[in-house]
Amino acid sequence: MLQRILVLLVLVSLAGCPESKPDRDLLDTTLLNYATVIRWGNFEDAVAYVDPETLKAHPLTRLDLDRYKQVRVTGYSEQPLRPDGELQMKQTVEIGLVNNNTQSVRSILDRQVWRFDAKAKRWWLVSGLPDITQH
Repeated sequence: MLQRILVLLVLVSLAGCPESKPDRDLLDTTLLNYATVIRWGNFEDAVAYVDPETLKAHPLTRLDLDRYKQVRVTGYSEQPLRPDGELQMKQTVEIGLVNNNTQSVRSILDRQVWRFDAKAKRWWLVSGLPDITQH
């Protein structure tokens, strides 16, 4: 009888694991892919990671995209992820930049907010692309 109860408890506790594990694996994959795109300075491809609602509220202009072309990414240093609610995560990333015109070196902090969209089964960057105009 005790064995049956223990087996039942194990099965019940594992019932939630498969659903949350792929979400975390998907987040890890998304963050890795996004970091790669940013490290290569391909901000136009990075737009695909931004939440459509964020883009709708703050559309990127040609000027915005031209500003990204004026810098070269020299570093991308991530801080650990932090939960921010049930389906949201936060991460702070330090991004090293070199201005292509002046060769000045600086770094910015990108405070990323990622939201899991259960319907689309993907993570979206709610905070938008890094603000490279910050000083």
